[in-house]
Amino acid sequence: MVVPDLKEYDEEQVRLMAEMCIVIDENDKRIGADSKKTCHLMDNINKGLLHRAFSVFLFDSQNRLLLQQRASEKITFPDMWTNTCCSHPLNKPEELVEEEQLGARTAAQRKLEHELGIKPEQVPLDQFKFLTRIHYVAPSDGIWGEHEIDYIFFIKADVDLHVNPNEIRDVKYVTPDELRAMFDDASVPMTPWFKLICNSFLFKWWDKIDTVESEKDEKTIHRLGF
Repeated sequence: MVVPDLKEYDEEQVRLMAEMCIVIDENDKRIGADSKKTCHLMDNINKGLLHRAFSVFLFDSQNRLLLQQRASEKITFPDMWTNTCCSHPLNKPEELVEEEQLGARTAAQRKLEHELGIKPEQVPLDQFKFLTRIHYVAPSDGIWGEHEIDYIFFIKADVDLHVNPNEIRDVKYVTPDELRAMFDDASVPMTPWFKLICNSFLFKWWDKIDTVESEKDEKTIHRLGF
């Protein structure tokens, strides 16, 4: 296996690569832990290494979706537009709790503050609406990639943003039509998981934003893009 020299990457992003992700099987059963670096190398992904993740879709009171453009410093999928926040619960007690998806909710709240500067009190844990899980695989650049079971959360809140420039290059709120126009523009790079979720679920859920909990499916793991 070719192990990339991390010296060529941003120092802070390299530090985060040491965080311990939750390694799971295809049924989302925890089987261990490994570093973010190990979990995101395509050599390991091609051997089946799979980890737990989450994706947050945050809407304001006008029902506009907050998007972020990932920073150029990101090791995986730099400069790509994506949903509000995408990351991983870590292998630590408060983020391992599976009841009511509490571990993933806790991680989502943590990363919304880390990436976007959103204070936890603006996004209470009980306000995250869990909808379903998706399982997907996506190469980034031949060396790095993603292979995740991704917990999908909607949350509706008017929030104050203090963007971390090491994580995020740009942000914008969009309507459904504005997002469709972005997808139609070949010059706008989008993360693969965001494309999969949009093509499969997002717009129909968005239409039901105020009753979206009726769409919740706790049992199914949707295998997308395989």
